[in-house]
Formats: sequence, structure tokens, C-alpha cells
Amino acid sequence: MMRGPELHWLPRQATWSRALASVEPGTDAWPTLCALARTRIDALETRSLDRKRQALVPEPPASIVAPPIRLAVLASSTVDHLLPAIRVGGMRRDLWIETHTPDFGQYTQALMDPASPLHVFRPTAVLFALDSHHLLAGIEPGGDTAAAERRVAQIAEDLAMQWARARQAFRCQVIQQTLLPVFDPLFGSNEHRLPGSPYWAVQQLNSVLRKLADAEGVDMLALDAIVASDGLAAWHDPALWHRAKQEIHPSAAPGYGDLVARLLAAALGRSSKALVLDLDNTLWGGVIGDDGMEGIKLGQGSALGEAFVAFQRYARDLSRRGVILAVCSKNDEANAIEPFEKHPEMVLKRSDIACFVANWTDKAENIRDIASMLNIGLDSLVFADDNPAERAIVRRELPMVAVPELPEDPTLWPSTLAAAGYFESLRLTKEDLERSGQYQANSRRSSLMASATDLEGYLRGLEMRAIWSRFDRVGQARTVQLINKTNQFNLTTRRVADEEIAALIEDDRALTSQIRLIDTFGDNGIIAIVIGLFEPGTRDIRIDTWLMSCRVLGRQMEEETLNLVVAQARALGAERLIGVYRPTSKNGMVREHYQKLGFTQIGKDGGNTEWVLTIDDWTERPTAIVSEPAVR
Repeated sequence: MMRGPELHWLPRQATWSRALASVEPGTDAWPTLCALARTRIDALETRSLDRKRQALVPEPPASIVAPPIRLAVLASSTVDHLLPAIRVGGMRRDLWIETHTPDFGQYTQALMDPASPLHVFRPTAVLFALDSHHLLAGIEPGGDTAAAERRVAQIAEDLAMQWARARQAFRCQVIQQTLLPVFDPLFGSNEHRLPGSPYWAVQQLNSVLRKLADAEGVDMLALDAIVASDGLAAWHDPALWHRAKQEIHPSAAPGYGDLVARLLAAALGRSSKALVLDLDNTLWGGVIGDDGMEGIKLGQGSALGEAFVAFQRYARDLSRRGVILAVCSKNDEANAIEPFEKHPEMVLKRSDIACFVANWTDKAENIRDIASMLNIGLDSLVFADDNPAERAIVRRELPMVAVPELPEDPTLWPSTLAAAGYFESLRLTKEDLERSGQYQANSRRSSLMASATDLEGYLRGLEMRAIWSRFDRVGQARTVQLINKTNQFNLTTRRVADEEIAALIEDDRALTSQIRLIDTFGDNGIIAIVIGLFEPGTRDIRIDTWLMSCRVLGRQMEEETLNLVVAQARALGAERLIGVYRPTSKNGMVREHYQKLGFTQIGKDGGNTEWVLTIDDWTERPTAIVSEPAVR
């Protein structure tokens, strides 16, 4: 019997079926079912979990922070068996995903017909899951090379037109699935010398689609890369294709659903932000306190030592693309730090670690402290530890922290983290590349604050400059990223698509502000985003988005941002600013934001509150920050 790819980074639960059967209706049903989704389950268990969720939790629960996702799967093959796995992949991330797929083979008609069920569904994300046989129909081997390349280019252009239709109709995230390499080679290892061969065409089209997707802002679901790792037989069965037109094998459904859910989560800023690392037998072999620097296994001379070097290198490279690194170890701090500073084979240095905690307190408590020191949520952390007992304790005490089930062999740890997709991203920004340095600089700011005798002197000593501008194309990717991933200092937690920000860039009547903070320790990057729109028929601007990085709290940035917003609103001819606060489970810290800034409450609807500031009555707040417009 064919065996699909396992979710091998998730822990098994021996009593899983009994636990699922015992879930009862009520407020605990959703978190309990989500916890069951975060275990290593197969396709049959995935379907059972999805049915139970539909029976017990038919509507999105109020506890969910992220907005519900409506995903349309536009397919040319049978995909009904994949939809439960996509929904369960969302549950793994506390996301509510509804799915819709048009009638078999009718995706083009559904896109073009404004009265179709697809348009009634109004998706917030569209996945083009088109099979290789469908897309490459008509390509024949042995013809003219130029003609074959033109045909591949035409297929890609036709797909781009479909992307444009979806974005124009729904202004939503668009995902393109790469083609599975389901065709057998005709020419052998030099198949690229046989133009028009189906095997060659799959590779060509995937390459063209990636370049086109980059240009169009479309996200890729890289099935070809996964198959290269797992093997085609784990994902595709020719017999099932011919019998039921199932390109993805049912046993591969859990893996497929997880891949899709990662992309949807990344678009909402739900990917993890930090990797928390144990030390002994995780970054090196042995116990530093017992074995000393000379006794730990690290580096050349042993396969085990080289495996730890490879894992450190993977962690370091994650930090270079924007993942924050932290250490959580039961150790004496001096012993724990010594290899970072003195061992010649250490790839990771102390300067790579944004938060270093080594003591004898239990790790769950230390991980809470790390999240607090980094100003990020616990659900943004991934904890890597070789010890199964420590992993189990952290999972029990902190179920919102991702804890991969590391195999005994450390040579497999990088591939395990990669397969888990905790740090899935859609766009790489300048701020991502600079994040590690920004957190190190923040540590130095904290040290300065600890030594300062008064707050005013500390703030003046930072020599802060706020560089502001309207939204622009240069910062568009970072703007979308910040809006979709900021949860704590976020007044409305509204999420946006690229298209919405692009429209605001062109709207001269919209109040849009992106603010970068620079101080004596370096560039903090874009740390504040504000969006305001005129209420129809009034001179009131409603602030529907105000968010800031928690890294800059306590530095008068809230007041300086309001100074800039009022100046921009006045220039647009506004008379009043209307502020809105919508509470979530994470943004309680800004409940009194508008009150502290001098707004007056004018409305309340449940937990939602509305505030007003009359611009003519506003007096600019003095701050230690000098603001200046960005130079483009």
C-alpha cells in the first residue's frame, strides 16, 4: 500500500482517537480540536477531525484572532479529498478556513461569470491547483525548440491572465501551485535536449511561472520541491489518476493541506518569528558544565560534531533571513556563554543571539520571559530541544509554542525544521535582513536605559529621528507584511492584501503614513503604520489602521506619530480624526491608546470603542524625537 509523506515534526498521541471521541460541544471544543491537529495524524484521522469540527464548531469561534479565510481552490483535477486537510492545516495554526471549489473543470467559467457560486463565495484567497496533464496538453516531443518554448510561455501568460482576473474580482491573495513531475523521461539524463517532451515542459513551465509570479506578486506552492525531497511515489499514483483524476494521492492530503495552510498563515503574519535553542546536546554534543570546552563534540573530527556544526549553520542562516535567535538552557550562564566566545568550531556567536537565558529555572518559565524580552507573542516561538522530556513539558505548559519532534539523529534536524515550515515567508524585505542586528541594538538600548538616571535624559541620549512618508512602491511589501503580522500594538488588527495598499498609494485623499525610527544605535526599520480615510460626505478621517512595533514602546513614538498624523490630516483638509479600537485576545495593551493621546470617547459597541480628536484643538506634543520627511 502506498504511504504518503508523514508530518514527522509533530508528536504522536497514543490516545488520539479516544481524545477525539471525547470532545464535547462548548467553548473548549475549538482549542481542543486545534491541539489534536497539532499531532502526527494520517489522512483518515485528518478527515475524522474535520468532520468533528464541522459537527461541534460550525461557525468561527469568537476566540480566533485572525479573520476567517475563504479559500477557493481552482482545480483541473479531483481535489475534494484535499479540502478537509487544508481546513485541518488551518486549525493547526488556530485559523478558520472555509473552502470552495467550482464544478470539475469549470474554474475558468467560474472566474469569468460574476453570478457564479465562486463570486458569491467571495474568496479571500485563491489557489490555482492545476494538474500537469491539463496544462501541458498539446505539447508534443521532437518538434522545434523555439516553438516548444513559445508554447510554454503562452501557457504561463494564460495563467497570468487568470491570476489577474482573480485579483481584480476579489482583491485577494493568489497562490499558484507548481506542476508535479508526473511524466516519465523519454530521453534519459539529457532530457533537456528533447524539446517538447512532457518531462522537459514541466521543468520549463515551473521555472517560467516562478519568474512570472515574482513579477506579479503571486505566491508559489512549490510541490515540485517537496516531491524532489519525498519522492513522487509519496504524492502521486498513476492508477488513481486514471481511475479518479486524483493527481495528489489521498494519503498525501495532510502534507498538502499543511503546505497550503502555511501560505495562508504567512499572508496573515502567523508564521513564527523566533527560534529558541537549547544548548547541551542540541548545539553541541555533551554537557558543557561537565565535559568542559575540550570535551564537547563540535566540528571536524567526528560525524556527530559535524552534524552540530551543520545545525548551527542552519540556525545562523535562518537569522540572516530575519528569524530571531534565542537561547534557553539549564546551565550556569558563564559556562553556557563560553563556547560562543571561545570555541573555534562554533558557527553561532554570542552576537547572533538576541536573547540569552541560561539558569536553573524551568524552561517553560524562561520561554515566557524570552517572549516578554523580545516583545513577541508565545505563539511566535519555536523551541528546539533534544530532550523529549523537556519538549513534553513545554508542550504541556505552553501549548501555543511550536515544539518540533526532533529525531535522535542530529543530522536530520535542519531538514526537520525546514519540513515543518514554521518560518514560512512570502516576501523578503530589507527589514528582514536587518532584524538580527536590530534586536542586538535593542539590547544595547535596554542597557543604556538601565544605567540612565532619568527617562528624559535617556530619550535625549538616543538622538532619535523619525523618517516618515506616505505609502510608496518601495515600502509596499514591508507595509503589507507589518499590517498582516502585528497583533499587540494594533488598534483594529485589520489585514490587507497587496492590491489594497497599491490602491491607497494611488489615492491622494487617503492618509497613509509609514515611519522609520533611527537612533544612535542604528536603524529600527519601519516601526509605525497609519491608514486613515475620509468618511463619505464629511471632513472626518477615520483611522482604520494604527500599528507600531513593540520594540519602540516607551520612547514617545506614539505621541510623535500622532503629531505627524495630525499634520497630514490638516494638510488634507480634515477637521476631525476618528479613532477606532477593536479588542482581540492580543491587543489589550492599546485599549487606552486614544484616551492617553487626548481623544474623547464618542461611542461603544460591545468591546469596540470610538474616539474623536478635533484637529483645531490639537496642540503638538513635545517629544525627544526629530521628524523629517523621507528622501526618495
